[in-house]
Amino acid sequence: MNGKILFILVFICSMANAQQKDWANLRFYEKENLALAEEIPLEDHIVFMGNSITQFWKPTRPEFFDKNPYLDRGISGQTTSQMLLRFRQDVIDLQPKAVVILAGINDIAENTGPIKVENIFGNIVSMVELAKANDIEVILCSVLPAAAFPWNAKIDPKQKIIQLNNLLSAYATKHDISYVDYYDAMVMENLSLNTEYAEDGVHPNKKGYSVMEPLVEQAIENLK
Repeated sequence: MNGKILFILVFICSMANAQQKDWANLRFYEKENLALAEEIPLEDHIVFMGNSITQFWKPTRPEFFDKNPYLDRGISGQTTSQMLLRFRQDVIDLQPKAVVILAGINDIAENTGPIKVENIFGNIVSMVELAKANDIEVILCSVLPAAAFPWNAKIDPKQKIIQLNNLLSAYATKHDISYVDYYDAMVMENLSLNTEYAEDGVHPNKKGYSVMEPLVEQAIENLK
């Protein structure tokens, strides 16, 4: 196990321990959100809502966020149930132009216990509906491919990821919501995440994020 993978696993475990006291980590971005209070509504900003894949994006590719009005609101290890609980303070209360939702992989990994794919989908739909009810545009993202989880080896996620992505894609089409398909751009024939794009099979490296960025930027451009 190389150093980067070990760091990611230790980080995820530490976040999980912290979330036992504040289950949804409601205070994680409290200081950042308070610092933006005088600027609200953030009508030109885009909030990126997600888990570790979103949280690690900014430190891995800081220029992507520094040159754009993007706010990273990812929290490592989180499931959709946790994101739904903090959606108000980390998205709605900021009154951004749009929210990019990338969620579901940790539910499939059973980070907070077993859950049906239909319930994962339902949590994501609830976030979409909350955003739209508050005049926030939505960009819905596919879950990235993964063949296994380093922190939960007993789970085989491949078919559940496909099932969830099919539900998300169909929902986006039906409701005229922008959909970003990271999966097809990053999957290998064995349904794993392309080894060039991640060292641990789950979390993108710089090259992986470089594949993702133009896809989501095109969706953001289409909102204008």
